[in-house]
Amino acid sequence: MFDQLTQSLQKTFKNLRGQGKLSEENIQEALRDVRMALLEADVHFQVVKTFVENVREKVMGADVLNSVSPGQQFIKHIHDEIERLLGEKQAEFDKSGRPQSIVMLGLHGVGKTTTTGKLARRFKGEDKKVLVVGCDIRRPAAVDQLRVLAEQAGVEMLGPIPGESVTAVGRRARQQAEQGGFDVVIYDTGGRLQIDDELVNEVAELTRVTDARNKVLVIDAAMGQESVNVAETFHARCGLTGLILTKLDGDARGGAALSVREVTGCPILMVGVGEKQEDLQPFYPSRMADRILGMGDVVSLVEKAQENVDEDEMKRMEKRMFSGQMDLEDFLMQLRQMKKLGSMTQLMDMMPGMPNMDAAKKAKAAELGQRQSKRFEAIILSMTPFERKRPKIINGKRRIRIAKGSGTRVKDVNDLIKQFSQAQKMTKKLKNMKGKMPRMPKGMMPGF
Repeated sequence: MFDQLTQSLQKTFKNLRGQGKLSEENIQEALRDVRMALLEADVHFQVVKTFVENVREKVMGADVLNSVSPGQQFIKHIHDEIERLLGEKQAEFDKSGRPQSIVMLGLHGVGKTTTTGKLARRFKGEDKKVLVVGCDIRRPAAVDQLRVLAEQAGVEMLGPIPGESVTAVGRRARQQAEQGGFDVVIYDTGGRLQIDDELVNEVAELTRVTDARNKVLVIDAAMGQESVNVAETFHARCGLTGLILTKLDGDARGGAALSVREVTGCPILMVGVGEKQEDLQPFYPSRMADRILGMGDVVSLVEKAQENVDEDEMKRMEKRMFSGQMDLEDFLMQLRQMKKLGSMTQLMDMMPGMPNMDAAKKAKAAELGQRQSKRFEAIILSMTPFERKRPKIINGKRRIRIAKGSGTRVKDVNDLIKQFSQAQKMTKKLKNMKGKMPRMPKGMMPGF
């Protein structure tokens, strides 16, 4: 999402680090580059103006000009300002009231219905009794889609009766939620291709009759400048309480994320980073600032591993590793565990140094990594159980047979055996260091 902005800022920082001392002249030049980077990323011009002025005021102070590491001080102030722009601290839904009501707002095609399903799944995972409500009376397909998503999430769904108005659906849903003892009710509203009075009046009335404490605007992160106008209109009429950004895994320039929160003053609550129901994450301003500046997001990576990797299985795996019993069955398990963490591109974005890699190179590296993972899995599955447990017996004839069975080349089989051997060697080194180093997070095994 922020590849272009990250690369532009990294280039500016590299030039600045080459300066022995900061001066008004090189600060002005760096700020000019920052301004251009933000504008090219489709950040709203007024937001860019405020951003640059705030940074200028900080970096022109004596603490920066006289610092022994002026370039680092400049980067720190850029980081702090991006974090401020994004909200400084994590925000949560208003949990007051019973049931907790959330109205999902936004234009057509931004992903409201999909996000409603993802959000329902998330609340369900917190042991909440959840009801999703289809309030799109003009698009039957949206109600059908929501019904499928509700079933996948394991929550209940209420749809409109033919001829029923949106407000009537809202009243009926609120009554059913109160009588049924639901903890959370999520209302999926209809959208339009663009803002109009009918749409805004309809959703404003719905928020009134449902007494919703959470009025959340869903925004496609690829919308750019238009997202600001949409947010301002909904905020003026409905009184937004939060934002959810979708398609953050896309190749858009990311200006919406840096603009909408500043313009509306509403916090970004969640971000969508993929198509799967689990691909909805809480938004952390500091972590996003780190990623934008090319510092990665190790904390989120570890949390993702902890959520998706079986702890008992990893303990068993760790025990086998340090006892020297690791075989290709374990290797296959690790490959499958890694797939649960998300796409290769998502993982690379969280690793320090990776976000500032050239976008084309990163995409190519991610694609190659994905292909290799699939090849390795196919190769291992083409082996006999005995070969997986005793990789040393895999001679030339066996490698030819395995390559044919998996639809790969002998070279690919050799690559797998080589990488497995390297993982074994690394394990021996770690075994010798055991007790001298902190324990690795779940899912982060060497050589995989």
